Amino acid sequence: MNFLAHIYLSFDDEEITIGNFIADSIRGNKFDHLPEKVQKGILLHREIDTFTDSHQIPKISSKRLHKNYSHYSRVIVDIFYDHFLAKNWQNYSDIPLASYVESFYDLLETHYPILPTGTKRMMPYMIADNWIYNYSKMEGIGKVLNGMNRRTQNRSKMNFAIVDLEKHYDDFEKEFTDFFEELIVFSKHKYVSLID
Repeated sequence: MNFLAHIYLSFDDEEITIGNFIADSIRGNKFDHLPEKVQKGILLHREIDTFTDSHQIPKISSKRLHKNYSHYSRVIVDIFYDHFLAKNWQNYSDIPLASYVESFYDLLETHYPILPTGTKRMMPYMIADNWIYNYSKMEGIGKVLNGMNRRTQNRSKMNFAIVDLEKHYDDFEKEFTDFFEELIVFSKHKYVSLID
């Protein structure tokens, strides 16, 4: 899953949210310098990723893209799924998406001293262009895919995946909806077991 899903699946627990968000910037077990709950957020992130990678529904979504994007197809599915979460946000939260995202950016600022260098480097761009809110729009997803393609020196061709999203939009949306229902239950269980 991508940024918005990991933030949402932290269940409004601030330190868990920070850990869940920064986990991709943390290598191995080099995080024992962080507050205990932030560490648990990193572990939750990894549990979510393991569950997602082994689940049949994201595999179906990924297979639809594999011919054109090879191993990048899973990354693309993560981005697509964040789009559907943002687009259908009112089904998952009573807080408007714009307010929710703004609160998250404030949370990052509050915890800035403990953020990894990669996160600190990315933050100004993410906030200035409001990446997470703009996942809700096709234009926003197009920009994300273009940026990802640039980071692969145009090898991934991920910028063309917006065409696949448009072509198979209903299929991807149904797969996201069915999967996310299961992921919420799994993540809540893991969250409770981590903080107990």
